[in-house]
Amino acid sequence: MSTPRYQGRRGGIPRFALALAAVAVVTAGLWWWSKRDGAAAEGQYRTARVERGDIRVAISSTGTLSAISTVTVGSQISGQVTEVRVDFNTPVKKGEVLARIDPSTYEAQIAQGSAQIAAAQATLRQAQATLRNADLDYRRKAGLGSQQLVSKADVDLARAARDQAQAQVNSAQAQIRQQTAATQGTQLNLERTVIRSPVDGVVLTRTIEPGQTVAASLQAPELFTIAEDLAKMKIELAVDESDIGQIKQGQAVSFTADAFPDRRFRGVVDQVRLSATTTNNVVTYPVVVTVDNSDGTLLPGLTVNAEIEVSKRSNVLKVANAALRYKPADDTVDAQAQPIGPPGGGGGGITEDLARAAAGMRLTASQQDAFDAAVQAIQQRQLARQGQPQQGGNALFGGGRGMGGPRIVMGESGGDMAAQMRQRMAQRFQQDFAAFRALLDETQRTTWDAALGALLNARRAPVYKLVDGTPQMAMVRIGASDGTDTEISGNVQEGDELVTGERAAQAATPAAP
Repeated sequence: MSTPRYQGRRGGIPRFALALAAVAVVTAGLWWWSKRDGAAAEGQYRTARVERGDIRVAISSTGTLSAISTVTVGSQISGQVTEVRVDFNTPVKKGEVLARIDPSTYEAQIAQGSAQIAAAQATLRQAQATLRNADLDYRRKAGLGSQQLVSKADVDLARAARDQAQAQVNSAQAQIRQQTAATQGTQLNLERTVIRSPVDGVVLTRTIEPGQTVAASLQAPELFTIAEDLAKMKIELAVDESDIGQIKQGQAVSFTADAFPDRRFRGVVDQVRLSATTTNNVVTYPVVVTVDNSDGTLLPGLTVNAEIEVSKRSNVLKVANAALRYKPADDTVDAQAQPIGPPGGGGGGITEDLARAAAGMRLTASQQDAFDAAVQAIQQRQLARQGQPQQGGNALFGGGRGMGGPRIVMGESGGDMAAQMRQRMAQRFQQDFAAFRALLDETQRTTWDAALGALLNARRAPVYKLVDGTPQMAMVRIGASDGTDTEISGNVQEGDELVTGERAAQAATPAAP
């Protein structure tokens, strides 16, 4: 009996099922192969992600705490100290007695001077009596002489006697003044035997004891050191010349002291002094920081480790510094590299930054319209250049060596080329925003010029963004750096992967026998 044909087909595998399985296998193989190639390409590079966060730039230095005003109290006279009324850390008020010097010598000199004044006064009275008698005698003889009853010689002798008596009176008066002045000087020295505080404050040091003799022949000996007010103190930091240009009055300072390891104190830069000091060919400048010590915790003389916050950027794009140091090993990457985004990206992001600066200037409607018109003209000019061939690229607008030109880092070592390019860009932006700037008031114009100048003078450098396993170059502006991460802006976005290095090539695994 013959077997039905339909039974034979039911026991075999349909052809379309075989074809479907083959297509699935091929598709899976191709997918696996593309993923393997992509992973291998991405695995060739080390990358760092562009993140958004804060960057704080601080300069570290050491210094010593001291009172804002410290007064050294000395002695203007010599003598033996008979009494010391204050000790270390004693609070004192202005005019309060600190110590006394033996006044006996000066008291005796005053008594002697008083006696000399009395003697001079007696001499003066005697001279005045002689003067009165001489004056009467002259008047009588002058009257008789007019009647020719006495000779002219007698009249002349009487006049001379009167003048001599007047001179004696003047001499006695001068002697009195001299003795009085000498006595007043001695009285002043007597008052100086009492050492008083010139200010309100606290005694920091005391260098004398009762019974000690001080000698003030050449210079005033230092007896006490008084801190005027320890509620306000200062730190004098020695800042290196390479960092001094970043320090300005009013910047915040945080510091620690070994005596209080668990506390961090705050201060403010009060003064950047011009008196540079050179030690072992290292130039430093003194920076004075004022500190609030209302609670009295800090002590004069403490050594502190301070950080001066010179810059703080909040909510900015940042990347690891290694991404800015990376350079391709050869020209292979550069030949494939293309600028990220449209040429210039609106001025390499400058117009975006200028828009943020303008937003804080409280523009009127007409001013905003003029700004928008200038930005639109720049964007149209950039779009018109997209189809034109680039000659060497433009570091400011995202070109560079990837376009066949030299690698330029604005603000670093571009030399004359960078300076000329920066000057041309400044002129172009001044022309583009001339109508807008003319509508600004004086304050707005100053803010605008400062923002434009800061952006045009900013440093720029190429970075390499990893796109589908291939590095593509983009120019970015470099901002603040804390030594680990650096602020960047331009043709990059948060989350972009930037190349920081290339991995060593791995040897191929031999196939199993």
